[in-house]
Amino acid sequence: MAAKKILIVTGDAVEALEVYYPYFRCMEEGFEADIAAPHKKKLHTVIHDFEDWETYTEKPGYLVEANLAFEDVKAEQYDGIIIPGGRAPEHIRMNEYLPGIVTHFFEADKPVCVMCHGSLVLTPIADVVKGRKMTAYQACRPEVESTGAEYMNEMDYVDRNLISGHAWPDLPAIMKEFVKQINSY
Repeated sequence: MAAKKILIVTGDAVEALEVYYPYFRCMEEGFEADIAAPHKKKLHTVIHDFEDWETYTEKPGYLVEANLAFEDVKAEQYDGIIIPGGRAPEHIRMNEYLPGIVTHFFEADKPVCVMCHGSLVLTPIADVVKGRKMTAYQACRPEVESTGAEYMNEMDYVDRNLISGHAWPDLPAIMKEFVKQINSY
């Protein structure tokens, strides 16, 4: 039996924990995982932390290799997709290839894991998330609601194949569900 294949879509300024934790968790499970970005390159990650500010702070993080450019992704070859947060979703959502890639996973009813600001990637494809329920970082609530999705004020939420989390502290719960769905797919 061939290994399950997972696609992680991101770009520069991805939250470090939200890309590394899922990537290593997928490898631990025996899944093949590709990290795709606008360009095949080393990506700069950021570290968002909750200190004594009224919002999160940001510091430079590790580098992570994007081994695939969005234009080279063949979505039908993957069993699930992970969309990390950070600031990357702000700019990758504008990539001409990404909306079609993400739409494929919704239309094929494959597992979709969205973390934190990753919800911004869904704004250009509002038609596929309209009527769905999901959570995201609280500052993303207006964007979630602008897609026609219902914002769930919870740390993690599962709506069929759409698995969403509020922020990186919720990774254990959402990755547990994602792995379960991938193994059942």
